This record gives sequence, structure tokens and C-alpha cells, in this order.
Amino acid sequence: MLSQTVEYALRAIVCIANETPRPVTNEQLAEVTKVPSAYLSKVTRGLNRAGLVISQRGPNGGLTLAREPSELSLLDVVNAVDPIERIHQCPLGIREHGEQLCPLHCKLDDTLAATETSFRETS
Repeated sequence: MLSQTVEYALRAIVCIANETPRPVTNEQLAEVTKVPSAYLSKVTRGLNRAGLVISQRGPNGGLTLAREPSELSLLDVVNAVDPIERIHQCPLGIREHGEQLCPLHCKLDDTLAATETSFRETS
């Protein structure tokens, strides 16, 4: 259900949190998380744009969390790199359904809502 990008972002956040307050370089992250360095750079840019990590250049640079790990939810990380997309109208484009979802898509959206809630409540 979760993309590989989300899995990589979660690995990176856990690694950075474990090193707090020391910055972690991309090379260190790649080694610990077993994520290719080039792909990890893309993932950490998304985390930086979302305000979850701070990137510092220079000899003592690297990545640190922008807030305490306890204040960071799984949903924050997921939404930073590959947001959960809820179902608001018929994915099949059936006009008669409009915004009234059929039982199948209603159940799928309920599952997505429950996933969001669970992720929001987990730091």
C-alpha cells in the first residue's frame, strides 16, 4: 500500500531521529538505510521542502530534524513524499455516481481515512 519512496522516507527520518541532535550526511543515511544515494537525495529534498528536516551545508553539515521526533507523525512523513489520496468522486468517471461513491469506493475511502487517522496518531 505504501510506495517505496514512503518506505525510504520513513527509514531516513528514523535514522536522522536516532542521531539527533547531530547532523547526518546523505552518505551516512544511504549506508544505514540501504537506499541508493541519488534516490535518497530526492527523498530528503521532499522532506526538506515539507519542513520536516533541515539541511545544512559545509564540513559540519548534514540533515537534522526540524522538530522533536515526538512531534512528527507518520502522516507528516507520508504526505511529504507521497500523500495519501482520498476518493472524492467516482474513479471510473461514472456521471451517475458523481460524488456519491459506490459501496466499493466508499469502503476503500473509509480504509484510506482510517489509515490517515492511524498515521496521524503515530509519532
